Amino acid sequence: MRHWLLFVLLLGACWPVKGQVNSAALAWKNNTAYNSYLMRTVHQQYADRLMEVREAVSSQKAMLRYQQTRRARYQGILGDLPPKMALNARVVGSLAQAEFRVERIMFESAPHRYVTGNLYVPAGQGPFPVVLSLSGHGMNGKVSDQRVGILFASHGIAVFAVDPVAQGERLQLTDRNGNALTRGATTEHTLLNAGANLVGTSVAAYEYYDNTRALDYLETRPDLDKNKMGCIGSSGGGTQTTYLIALDQRIKAATVCSYVSRRERVLELSGPSDGCQHIPNEGREHLEISDFLTLFAPKPLLIMSGLYDFVDYWGATQAYDELKKVYHVFKADQQVSLFTAETGHGMPQPKREAAITWFRTWLCKDATPVLETAAAAIPEKELLCTSTGQISTAFPEAVSMPQYHQALAQGYAAQRAAFIRQDRAAVTQQVRALLGIMTPQAKIRVEGTGTVAARTYTLSKYQLNRAGEMPVPCVVLAPENVTPTATVVLYLNAAGKENILADEPTLNAFLNRGDLLVLADLRGFGETTDPAELNDLKYWTKEYRNAMLGLHIGAPVMGQRVLDIESLLDFITTDPNLKGHPVKLIANGLYGPAAVHAAYLDQRISSTEISRSVKSFQQLLQNPMQNDAYSNVLYGVLKYYDLQDLIEKAGSGKIRFVD
Repeated sequence: MRHWLLFVLLLGACWPVKGQVNSAALAWKNNTAYNSYLMRTVHQQYADRLMEVREAVSSQKAMLRYQQTRRARYQGILGDLPPKMALNARVVGSLAQAEFRVERIMFESAPHRYVTGNLYVPAGQGPFPVVLSLSGHGMNGKVSDQRVGILFASHGIAVFAVDPVAQGERLQLTDRNGNALTRGATTEHTLLNAGANLVGTSVAAYEYYDNTRALDYLETRPDLDKNKMGCIGSSGGGTQTTYLIALDQRIKAATVCSYVSRRERVLELSGPSDGCQHIPNEGREHLEISDFLTLFAPKPLLIMSGLYDFVDYWGATQAYDELKKVYHVFKADQQVSLFTAETGHGMPQPKREAAITWFRTWLCKDATPVLETAAAAIPEKELLCTSTGQISTAFPEAVSMPQYHQALAQGYAAQRAAFIRQDRAAVTQQVRALLGIMTPQAKIRVEGTGTVAARTYTLSKYQLNRAGEMPVPCVVLAPENVTPTATVVLYLNAAGKENILADEPTLNAFLNRGDLLVLADLRGFGETTDPAELNDLKYWTKEYRNAMLGLHIGAPVMGQRVLDIESLLDFITTDPNLKGHPVKLIANGLYGPAAVHAAYLDQRISSTEISRSVKSFQQLLQNPMQNDAYSNVLYGVLKYYDLQDLIEKAGSGKIRFVD
C-alpha cells in the first residue's frame, strides 16, 4: 500500500495539474514596473525640454524662436480642424436682470454641430469688453459658470458661457430620451476621445475648435468690443483655456484656475486625467502645460491655484516660476501673476474676485479691487437653450461625435485604399511610424530563469532582455518527441500565460501533436499587469494610465507590444531547440490588433489565428461604449489603414480571425 501511495505522489509531481506550475519567468516581481518604465521616458523627455527652456529664456530672440517652434509642434499634434462654415447663430431667449441680461444663444460650430451658450450682457451702452467662460467638468456645463457671468456683467464685462461637448445640453452618449448613458462628463469625454484619436483628432481639439467659433460669434456682436476679449476657465475649463489661448490671438487677457501644474509631476502623482485633457504626442514634442501658456506671453495671464487642490500646487509654483522668466524676457513682469487661495478645487469667491479685478485691470484699465456681493442664482431651466434640455432630442438632424467619427472614417476610405496599394516598404514605414517603433537594433539577451520536468514535456522559463525595452517573460514547453516538421506555436493569451498552463486540455492538444509551445506575457499583461486600483474604473480601461502614457510619449502600448513579439521571434529563430521550425502565432482578446501588426511586419510568422478580438478599428467608432479601447488606439490610424487592410496586404491567408 505504501508503494502505491509513493507512486501516486510521484505521478502527481510531474503531471500538469491546474495551478501547480508557477508560470512566473521574470527574475523579479514588481507589478508597477511597466508604469515606472514609461515614466522614465516621460522624465527624459521633459528633462530634455528643460534644457531647451534654459536656452529660450536667455534672450527675447531665443524666446520668440522657442514660441515659434512650440506653436508649430502644437499645431502638428492638434490634428485637422473642420473648415469654418456659417454659424447660423440665433438668440432663442433673453432674461432681464437688474444690472444685466442673459441671452440664450445657439450656433453651429460645424454643420449640425450645435453649441449652446449664455451671454451675460451688462446694462447700458456698449461696446463692452467680453470674456469667454469655459466650463469645468460638471454635467450642467455653462450653468455652473453663472456666478462668473453675474459678477462680471455687474461690473461692466460681458461673459459668454458655452457648453463643452458632452456637457450641459450637449451630451453625446444618451438614450432616446436624452438621458446620459455614462456616469459623468469625464467618462463621456474619455470614451469619445478614443474614437477621436483613431481618426487623428481629440476631444481637446473639438473643444478648442468650438471655442474659436464662440469667439467668431462674439466678433459679430456690435455691443461687444472684439478688441477686448478675454478667456477664463477652471478645472476642465482651465484645460480648455490653456489650449485656446496658445493659438488664438484674439484673446487679450486670460485667467486659468485649478489646472496649472507640471504635466510631468501630475502624470507621476495621480496619472493621466480624462480624455479631453490630453492630446497624443505632447511628451514626444516636449510640450508641458507651461508651454501652452508661454505661447500666450507677454499678454496678461493670471494663474489661480488652491493650496489644498488635488491639482498639485507645487507643480503650479514651478510652472509659475518658469512663466515669470518668460515674461521677464519680454519686460512684462507685471503681466503674469499667481493668485493662491486657502481653498481646494474650483473657483470660490476669493478667486472670482481676483479674476474680475484682473480683467478690469487689463480690459478696462481700472485696477480697483472688486468685492462680490450676494446674488440670487438663476434657475437652470431659465438658462437652457433647447426645448428639451438636450441637443440630441431637440434636433434630430444634430450630428453626434460618434456619428462624426464614422463620417470621417468613411471620408478617409479612398485615402486608405490608395495608401495600402503602395509598395510594401512605404506601407511598412508608415505602419511603424504609427506604432511609434523602429526596427530593433539591439540584440536580445536570453536569461534562463528555471526549468520544470513534467511527465511528457519539459518546461523552461526565460526572461528576454533588449536594451531600452521591457523584458519579456516566456515559457517554452517541449514535448518528449519533437519532429523536424514540428511547429513552434507562439501563444499570446490576454488572460495571462498561467491561464493556459492551468488549462490541461488546451495544453495537451498542442503537446500531443508534438508542437513546441511558447507562452509569453507581453508588457502590461500577466506578470506586469498594472494594479487595478491604480486605474480609475470611470475610464472603462483597465490599463488607462499606461495606455495614455504611451500615447503621450509617442509610443502607443500596441506598438510596444509589437516590439515584444519581435523579441520573441528573435528568441525563437536563434534558440537551438526552436529555430528552423515554422512559427504559428495564436492570439486572443486585447492582443489581437498587436498580433495583426506583428504578423504583417514580420515574415518569420508563417500563420496567425486570432480570436475574441476587435476585428476593425471602425468597430470602436461604431460602439464607443466599450471597455479597454485605449489598449489599441493608434493616433490617426484610420487615415491610413484598418486592420483588414493589413490582413489583405499580408496576403495568402497569413492572418485570420477564427471566430
